[in-house]
Amino acid sequence: MVSSSGISFSGLGSGLDTQAIISQLVSIERIPIRTIEGRRSNEQRKLDLVGQLGDLVKKLQTKAEALATPEEFYAYASTISDETVATVTTDSNAQPGTHTLDVQRMAATDRWAFDSNSSREQNLASGANELISFKVGTTDYSLTLDPTSSSLNDIADQIEAMAGDVVNASVVNTGTESSPAYQLVLASKVSGEEGRMTDLFSNVGQNPMAAGEGLSINYAAPDGEGNSQSSNNITVGNDALAEIDGLLIRRSTNSFTEVIEGVTLDVRALNESGPVTISIDADREAVRSRIDEFVSTYNEVMTFIDGQSTFTPSTDDDDNGGTTGLLFGDSIVSSVKRTIRSALFDVDLQSTINDSEGYSTLNLIGIEQGRDGQLSVDATVFDEKFTANLPALMDLFADTDGFDNGGAEPNTPGYNVDTSADSGLMAKLMRGIDQMFGAQDSGSSEFTIEGIFDLREAAIQGSIKRYDGQIERRESRLESYEERLVLQYARLEEVMAGLNAQGSALNAVFG
Repeated sequence: MVSSSGISFSGLGSGLDTQAIISQLVSIERIPIRTIEGRRSNEQRKLDLVGQLGDLVKKLQTKAEALATPEEFYAYASTISDETVATVTTDSNAQPGTHTLDVQRMAATDRWAFDSNSSREQNLASGANELISFKVGTTDYSLTLDPTSSSLNDIADQIEAMAGDVVNASVVNTGTESSPAYQLVLASKVSGEEGRMTDLFSNVGQNPMAAGEGLSINYAAPDGEGNSQSSNNITVGNDALAEIDGLLIRRSTNSFTEVIEGVTLDVRALNESGPVTISIDADREAVRSRIDEFVSTYNEVMTFIDGQSTFTPSTDDDDNGGTTGLLFGDSIVSSVKRTIRSALFDVDLQSTINDSEGYSTLNLIGIEQGRDGQLSVDATVFDEKFTANLPALMDLFADTDGFDNGGAEPNTPGYNVDTSADSGLMAKLMRGIDQMFGAQDSGSSEFTIEGIFDLREAAIQGSIKRYDGQIERRESRLESYEERLVLQYARLEEVMAGLNAQGSALNAVFG
């Protein structure tokens, strides 16, 4: 028996397992390919990790964008002492303050019902020139009926065709199933006094086949207080009336806008127990929520970076290696960390010196960086700063005067530097992140170059491509090597078969 590198040769007289021999020889020759495949696998994992880091950085940019403009800070929350009376919504134009609301009348839609008939399908007009007329606003509407198409259903359809943009016509049974009482109802589509129907008139006569029936209405305009003066006037189109901060305000709908700046009041009911109180305050919870989301995402980014930048020595005496992140020592990790921290913590020294109220750095407003590099929010300090001077707090985060690079040329150091009086930490961070992904923004134009993520991904993809080429070439050579082994052992089998035949012949002669 001869043994070499784990390959055994034995039993020459009884035949060789050439397939096993060839397989082991090929396996030994494949070791360098497995090494290259391992390196390629590491590069692919690096590419995936760079992609994960890029996604986290873009997520951080999204959170920064939610804090980059004054509007994000000047959001106001409203409360009302009785929510059954009205709902209150605010926009960025609202101002802090307290207001009173006394709803005196709800807006209503004008609605009229003609006298009832026993049938909705029987023609009502008894001759020519019978008509129905009315006015909505300043527009007159008149419908002359054809006696052969003058049922309540026909009349409702014809009114809809004539004035359907301002009036809804329907037939309603106000009686019972056995004793119906059908009434033609006209309802304005415009609420308030502007939508009132006036001068309603009908001379539709008696139908000879149904004595006592016709289409009649008693028109009388409502009084000056908006009270109905006719039994046919089911509801009067009235404006909503509300006393807001002592002023009587009228609206055609139940929505009051442009009374209190930035505030919309949608009234629901009359006051049951006197005026209600409305309070408008800066929405600290909304701002704090955006701050918390930003801090959480920042910590995600730094946790990922620290995990890739940490080397842990082995404690096993038999193992000389240690554990480390695949991006350990990679320039993209340090570049991302440096860019983010520079945007947030490299503040103008003179601004800090001149800051007498304590709003020039994140630490001063309660956003602190621990020894582990993680951010945390001191709720007490932040709330105090928010209450004391919201504009100053906003000014730390948001860019209030826009971006101006002073006319710096593209691809120069000053191209992404804001030379205006106010920059804002979030706007500065967003520009830094844009540069990492290749976007260059001068404020008036934007173009794209290769950022560090583009360059790093391209470099890793280049390495993967080179490894693929090496693997392909070695696989090709290994295939040729295996083919030669097969031929060589095939010839060996032939020689061995001949020797075995000669041995058998000699045994027969000298037997």
